[in-house]
Amino acid sequence: MNETVIPVRGDTPENQYDVLVGNGLLGRVPELLGERVKKVLIIHPRALRATGDVVQENLRAAGIQSFVAEIPDAEEGKRVEVAAFCWQIMGQSDFTRTDAVVSVGGGAVSDLAGFVAATWLRGVRVLHLPTTLLGMVDAAVGGKTGINTAEGKNLVGAFHPPAAVVCDLDSLATLPENELLTGMAEVVKCGFIADPQILTLIQEHPAEVRDSSSAVVRELVERSVRVKAEVVSSDLRESGRREYLNYGHTLGHAIEHNERYQWRHGAAVSVGMVFAAELGRAAGTLSDDVVALHREILTSLGLPVSYRADQWPRLLEVMKRDKKTRGNLLRFVVLDRIAAPRIMEVPDPAILFACYQEIAD
Repeated sequence: MNETVIPVRGDTPENQYDVLVGNGLLGRVPELLGERVKKVLIIHPRALRATGDVVQENLRAAGIQSFVAEIPDAEEGKRVEVAAFCWQIMGQSDFTRTDAVVSVGGGAVSDLAGFVAATWLRGVRVLHLPTTLLGMVDAAVGGKTGINTAEGKNLVGAFHPPAAVVCDLDSLATLPENELLTGMAEVVKCGFIADPQILTLIQEHPAEVRDSSSAVVRELVERSVRVKAEVVSSDLRESGRREYLNYGHTLGHAIEHNERYQWRHGAAVSVGMVFAAELGRAAGTLSDDVVALHREILTSLGLPVSYRADQWPRLLEVMKRDKKTRGNLLRFVVLDRIAAPRIMEVPDPAILFACYQEIAD
């Protein structure tokens, strides 16, 4: 079996796990859950019922009893009512602390499933099977879980590292091209904050980037996972370097909220990265060439690089409630140069407004 194993190493044994990347990996789930697990709740959206059935059959063959929670797709699934539905199934099925949760789906599913696992009996094992590019390179790796509220995205959550993450690249074959490319925004982010070779691969292989079965896409997945694994290994709870993974996310989350989550996460983060690049230029550290490179690469992937001019007041209000805000200071990840991120505190909204004009429609 041609699989790549990328370790995530935390400060304690329970914070350490492996990310597997390859093809035909669904059969590894029972083994990775461990011998103590007797019951599993499989959480997946309706569109992935067939994949969920395969996972359930594999668990049954291994003598593990399984239950299914079919949830709404995308951000609609990240609500406390959906979490309560999952808790109800676990309670009625007598789940104990040695049982587990398995997520099958994109980033929203792993966020929700991780939160359910983190909160049931104060923490049970969770294994993620991301089926989207976004899920593989971002949401499923790192142990951040969360649900949305009316006030904003991921404001309720917990840090809960998974037992393992299984990135079966076969699942990408069913993704529409648009879904694959919006996931590329998180890949581009990893290129700008840590691994410039990612940017080179995207520039030099435009056709292969659109082919989920290509060696280029596999290399992009592995490189992006390694970036996140290295950062998370040194900073599980986002007290330092891990904040760099939020490049483009402060404005991106505000756009998602403003669009009532009808925009894909990657599309919103794409605009957010261009905005962050303009902030870096305004700070006098980021060159014009790198700012232009943001627009060039993201546009080549069909991702947006601008947003509506008249929405700034609403976006600013949402950003003030962002998790990264400290007191009255809005905090953004910016670049001094490629692979050199830092945190920028912005006390003056006028600076933000001026940068927003550079990306406004």
